Amino acid sequence: MIAANVIALAVMLAAAGPIGAFVEARPTVKMLALSFLVLIGTNLVAEGTGFHIPKGYTYFAMGFSVLVEMLNLRLRKGESRMTAAANSIPGIDN
Repeated sequence: MIAANVIALAVMLAAAGPIGAFVEARPTVKMLALSFLVLIGTNLVAEGTGFHIPKGYTYFAMGFSVLVEMLNLRLRKGESRMTAAANSIPGIDN
């Protein structure tokens, strides 16, 4: 059990930097992460007061939000590539 905790801590410490940089570079992902914290906090407060929220609702909301954000990131990446390609064509004034 102690070894599992130490390994989990090492993995979290190794992943914290790259994940933090990814989130810091993308403001929409930062807002998504903050909204997840609010959602989880609300669920914990509700559970503490005796109100039960089925976990499936929470997981579905989070999964759907991640899916939409992944689509947004992919769309923006495609737009930036198209803009860069259009800017590299000589004779086109943007």
